Amino acid sequence: MIHIENLSKRYRKDTWVLRDIDLNLNEGMVGLLGPNGAGKTTLMRILATLVPPTSGEAVIAGIPLNQPDELRRIIGYLPQQFQVYPQLTGLEFLDYVGVMKGLTDAKIRRAEIDRVIEEVNLQDKAAKRVKTYSGGMRRRLGIAQALLGSPRVLIVDEPTVGLDPQERVRFRNLLTRFSMGRIVLLSTHIVADIESNCRQIAVLDRGAVKLAGDLADLQRCGENRVWEARLSEMEFARLDPASIVTTHREEEGVLCRIIGEKQPVSSAVTVSPSLEEGYLSLLWLESKEGEPEHE
Repeated sequence: MIHIENLSKRYRKDTWVLRDIDLNLNEGMVGLLGPNGAGKTTLMRILATLVPPTSGEAVIAGIPLNQPDELRRIIGYLPQQFQVYPQLTGLEFLDYVGVMKGLTDAKIRRAEIDRVIEEVNLQDKAAKRVKTYSGGMRRRLGIAQALLGSPRVLIVDEPTVGLDPQERVRFRNLLTRFSMGRIVLLSTHIVADIESNCRQIAVLDRGAVKLAGDLADLQRCGENRVWEARLSEMEFARLDPASIVTTHREEEGVLCRIIGEKQPVSSAVTVSPSLEEGYLSLLWLESKEGEPEHE
């Protein structure tokens, strides 16, 4: 449903934010995973027709980027920094967005607003001013405005930042429900956001795609690269802190899980990687492989 080919973005003469992005994304929940500064937001803003690419192309549901007006009719977008006038009620804000989206008939617009409010479970709060909303309620209001007009593609950028664990789970489940019959592209740097909900993933780092596939592909990146060892304080101090995934202090020392191509200490044994360890293995080993080029 989304085809991206050789997509690049340069903001200054020598500053490439994205370089030669190739992706094919299908219906369902799609996770765009990567550290802060990887280029995720830039890619999503390009797909949402907010900024043009420097080169390359993308086709969304058969519509190319060079037809932005057509694309905006089928795309719902929730940016990372979702701004809304705090003095407005939820209903007033959605009415404003509905007018901006071309829903000019008042009765049709109100019916559409009522529909999305029910979908995000904000019926009891819709008449309240937005300044009284919790972080989770604001995110749900953001999804409601993105869903106005029944878009075929929903783009959400780092939607769980600042949410407590309970709200984060609710929000992920909400997005999963909306992915039925449409594509939901979810950008995040939190592995848990994509672990149980996404059918496809793409990992972006330093403006390039490092992996595209499914969750099992990402987990396999940690095979024979994740080690467990019980270390003395001296052994622990010698390790590269960036290679240590978890630590647990015990009477006998420090129990660690460590990422590395080689056995970090003689007592270390390989263990089955978690999804997060696969992700960290991919990023850590990519950074190690690139170090000599920057010396």
